[in-house]
Amino acid sequence: MRYIEATSGTPMISDLSCQVQEDRCVLRWHWPPGLRAVYIARTAADIAPQAAHQPGSGLKLYTREEYKANGGYSTRLEGIGRYLYTVYAVLEEDGEPLLVRQPAGDNEIAVSTGRAKIRYAVQYKNSWFKPVKAVTIRIAAEVPVPKEALCYVKKQGSAPASRDDGMMYPFVSDFDAGATVLPPIEVGKQEYVRLFLSDGKQYGQLYELIPM
Repeated sequence: MRYIEATSGTPMISDLSCQVQEDRCVLRWHWPPGLRAVYIARTAADIAPQAAHQPGSGLKLYTREEYKANGGYSTRLEGIGRYLYTVYAVLEEDGEPLLVRQPAGDNEIAVSTGRAKIRYAVQYKNSWFKPVKAVTIRIAAEVPVPKEALCYVKKQGSAPASRDDGMMYPFVSDFDAGATVLPPIEVGKQEYVRLFLSDGKQYGQLYELIPM
């Protein structure tokens, strides 16, 4: 099994759509004339399917007869986040399956299974004898969260209103699912800290940040 690039004469998938029905997703697409089967891949939406799938790994063969009998391809939605489904037309050469990569992306569709909740709390502890105060950040996440998804912002005089309202700092470690208490950090007595998604456009579809 290997990938080949699509050409003008290669059969290609088009009109790929998805219908979500409770906990299931039904994919439908237009079959080009003569194509008898496809391979279907599911990957995290931020991973290119050809990078995530080596030929023969994590791919499901689905025939035209199965498609007709079932009215599409139905699969259960599991986990939380966005997933990319890719439907590859499959040819055969000397008994070897050839999966067709399409440059236009007409054979790909992203499906959201909901946003994972990330709850957080920021606690301060003052000291009479120091010009600083200790800040402890507590995080409770429904799923593992990469460190790139979150940041904290420090601001003088009041709590930050947005990611750009103060000095932004990244985190250095990923977060496991469940509760995490970060080591205390020191800030000035008139400084305040708040958590934000580091990129609302990228991570806002995956996570919901909620103060405790």
